Amino acid sequence: MKRLLLPLLAGAGLWLAACTSIDTSASSTSLSDRLIAPGGVSTLLDMPRITAAVDSVPNRHGEVTSRAGIPIFWRAFDPGQYGVQYRYLAQAHENGQPLQTGLQLSLPTPFQPQAPRGTVVLLHGWMMNGDSMLPWSLQLAQSGYRVVTIDLRNHGHSGAGPSGYGTFESDDVVDVIDALQAKGEVQGPLYLFGVSYGAATALFTADKLGDRVTGVVAMESFANAGDAIRSMIPHLMSLQPTAWKAQAMAAYGRWRYGSQDINAVIAAASQRLDLDLDQVDVARAVADTRACVLLMHGQNDAHVRVDQGRRLAAASDRVHYIELRGEDHITLPLRLDLLGGVVDDWLAHDAHAGDRCPSPQLPVEADRLAMAAAVAARAG
Repeated sequence: MKRLLLPLLAGAGLWLAACTSIDTSASSTSLSDRLIAPGGVSTLLDMPRITAAVDSVPNRHGEVTSRAGIPIFWRAFDPGQYGVQYRYLAQAHENGQPLQTGLQLSLPTPFQPQAPRGTVVLLHGWMMNGDSMLPWSLQLAQSGYRVVTIDLRNHGHSGAGPSGYGTFESDDVVDVIDALQAKGEVQGPLYLFGVSYGAATALFTADKLGDRVTGVVAMESFANAGDAIRSMIPHLMSLQPTAWKAQAMAAYGRWRYGSQDINAVIAAASQRLDLDLDQVDVARAVADTRACVLLMHGQNDAHVRVDQGRRLAAASDRVHYIELRGEDHITLPLRLDLLGGVVDDWLAHDAHAGDRCPSPQLPVEADRLAMAAAVAARAG
């Protein structure tokens, strides 16, 4: 048995790490630079350990050049028995200490891939990469799906290009899916699964692919890019972590960027991207998509506030919306222990084939922490 302990995130905020870990000697660096493109994968990810974990399981990978000329990296995991055991190690993280997840694998030798019941494309968040979603990759692969992770432009092994807050990135994802479908890598019903920035990208992708997408799982997506930035940056600037590294990052971020006017920053980034961030409207994509959508948001999310999730839920009656009490932007994607079965049941539900969309039931242990709030969201 292989025991893997993956410290995935730290509470100082991945976006704040992007602000402070890149080009810190350049006094001319502006906050709009950080909105235009992240500086790669966050230094708060333990990439050597994550890479070792990925290398320990069978997978294959490749690259597709998108219509924008950007090389986009993908990795595929075949369905099969990986002997996955996952444990969420709850720990306060606003002090900048890492959250950890315990992942144990017991791979049969040789590994026997199974015929896929469908394909799930996983899309990561800002300053992350596809490999950081390994627990979800193996959970879904063990449930019978071929899983394809994609490193979005400006992240991981993929090339650089203007950030589109899901608009440009979704074109890249469409191109990767087209190429992999032609190679036979995409089989059966197609589902998209995104977290945060990747969730917005998944929803834009589903709208563009139309009937080719059966369902979308979207965790903590923003509804409007400009609105999300206006709430996220003040929150990150206000953090007062106690861990020395996170404290230094937070202090540096406030010194470098704290005096910059957020509306001017968004306007400058919009002009340089040739993309009005206030018009990046994920809610419109949700309203237009023909796929079923499972939308999840933590009630304590201060990075992308819960009102953004409620706006998305109100956009379409094809959305099933779940709010989880006690969870925030950092912890929610790690609650595979609570949500793994919910996602599995939703993906496999027969209602995807009809006019109605599935309404998953939360397990008893999650019921004490979570509530389905679609009715309240739409009423509000």
